[in-house]
Amino acid sequence: MEMFDIRTPEGVLTGEVKERSAVHRDGDWHGTAHIWLVRQNGGKTEVLLQKRSSRKETFPGCYDASCAGHLSAGDSFAEGALRELEEELGLEAKEEDLYPAGIYPCQVDDYFGGVHVLDREISALFLYEKPVREEELTLQEEEVEGVCWIAFERLKELAAAGAPGYCIFPWETDALEEVFRKRYPGPAENTV
Repeated sequence: MEMFDIRTPEGVLTGEVKERSAVHRDGDWHGTAHIWLVRQNGGKTEVLLQKRSSRKETFPGCYDASCAGHLSAGDSFAEGALRELEEELGLEAKEEDLYPAGIYPCQVDDYFGGVHVLDREISALFLYEKPVREEELTLQEEEVEGVCWIAFERLKELAAAGAPGYCIFPWETDALEEVFRKRYPGPAENTV
């Protein structure tokens, strides 16, 4: 049984802990970590996308952040990020390998498999910039069907258009663009 810490919309812990399905049923705010594997290729910024398993409760078979997941009760954002990197992609990392890219509230209010889900997350974004080759990743079969690199500018277009098959929202690509401009200074056309 997965247990989550309940937070305020500002991300402050309330001291209450609830089971995952109750959190999504009741629309409680809770923590998640979104980790983006990033590389520079030919002067352009690329990010790794994961294709979610078709067996996932929400957004089955859609392209998503490199890896992401809910924080278990008691986890810090970084602890959750490191666990997700290892579980979903087989990457053993340390906290200093993660570049904190901000904390953002986000909400999904939708039906999946006929069940209403109100998912209110306080999401910490992290960049992972160490070299990664797709064929060296160990994908968690229950969570991830595959991975691929995409130019960040193309991903931004897809998110803005609400493209089917992608569950990446404009708030996240906007946040990433802001951190990329700071992280990779230079002419805009050469960084993103």
